[in-house]
Order: sequence, then structure tokens, then C-alpha cells
Amino acid sequence: MAAINGNPPKITIYTNHNCPYAHRAHIVIKELGLPYEEVIIDLNKPREPWYLEVNPRGLVPSINFNGEIITESAIVSQFLADAYPSHLLPPSNTVDGALKRARINFFTDTWTTKAGSFWFKIAMADSEEEKEKLSKELVSTVKKEIEPLLKDAAPFFGGSSKLTFAEAIVAPFIVRLFAFTKHGLLPKSASDEMHGLPQFSKWATEVIKQESVTYIWNEERAVESIKKKVASLKAKA
Repeated sequence: MAAINGNPPKITIYTNHNCPYAHRAHIVIKELGLPYEEVIIDLNKPREPWYLEVNPRGLVPSINFNGEIITESAIVSQFLADAYPSHLLPPSNTVDGALKRARINFFTDTWTTKAGSFWFKIAMADSEEEKEKLSKELVSTVKKEIEPLLKDAAPFFGGSSKLTFAEAIVAPFIVRLFAFTKHGLLPKSASDEMHGLPQFSKWATEVIKQESVTYIWNEERAVESIKKKVASLKAKA
């Protein structure tokens, strides 16, 4: 069990298991072997006043870490990985470590800014024609932007034999991408074509079977949740 100054931390994570952003923090916590308690936040109804005192934005995840509140998924995940040095991130106090961190940050930023939003756009599209068009754009983006960054994955980012911070940040979206194609939320062609990208396919296959990625993941529940969200947003539109 990881500890600071010899004492295990007291961590409460405010979360929802259907949220891919909260999923990031769960992956990091699991990889680090940290003890924690969780409070499930219902994202389908207005936030209760007590939670808005924890996080005025009303989002998940938030963590209470030894009495300190930390919010936003990437920040929560980064804090935990920095506080407990591990295989997730190399130390930043050497040039080599700083370089590896920069490459990991570039990978996660590339996924987030170039490819990350496609799955929801596809799910929200009104016609099959539009879904197929967006799917082709997604595959093209992954091929151009992500595939080259995985050239030395072994099987994980940067030649690591263990999950890294790159996977912790991106994995929640990878597992959903492939799951949603099985349930008709995304065209099957998207999954089929991405399996044709050798580096991405090999890497993604390893990522989505890791225990830290799967231990809170419930495919049926996540699919039902996104279907309700899409239906609700379309009805409001």
C-alpha cells in the first residue's frame, strides 16, 4: 500500500462509474494500489447542495485527499501519480524523465484534442450516413495522429510493459469506443477499420483487458446510460 510519510492516505472519491472522466481517476487509484472510499453521484438529477460545496462545478470526479479537495479528472489523476511515484510516470527531476513525461502529455493531448470527441458526435448524429461519415473521420484521425505515437508500444505507451499515465487518461474512451460499436451506438465499420491499424489495434486490445480498466466498468450499464443521455439531449434539441 502506498503511503506518504509512512501513513496511508485517506481518500474519498466522488464518482459515477458510467462517467469516462471519473474512470480515469479509478484507473490511477487501482494502479497505485491506494485505499479509498467512494461516494456515487447521480448525474441524472441536479446536484445536491452538499456536493456543490465539494465541487461547485458539480462534476465528477472530485477527491477528498486527507482533507484537501481536488477536482477535474486530469488534475486528480496527475496529482495522485505525482504524489505516489510508480510505473505510471517517471520522475520529472531528470532530463530523461521529463522527456518521457512530455511525450505522454503530448499523446494524451493529441487524443483529447484530435480524436476524443468523435464517439459522442457519432452517437448524436441523426442519420446513418452522418454516422458513417464521422466514423471515417475518426479512423482517419486515429491513423494520422495516434498510430505513429504508438510505434514503440510494448505493449503500452513508450515501450512500457506496464500501464502508463497515457493509458490511464485515454483508456476510458477506448473501452467505450469498442463497446459502443457492439451495441449499435457507433457504426461497426469504425471498430473494424481501427482493428486494421496495426499499432493502435495491438495497443488497444491490451489496454481494454487490464484489471485497472475493467474493475468498475459495466458495459451494459454504460451503454444504457449513454443511450438515455443521447435521447434526452436530442429531445431537448
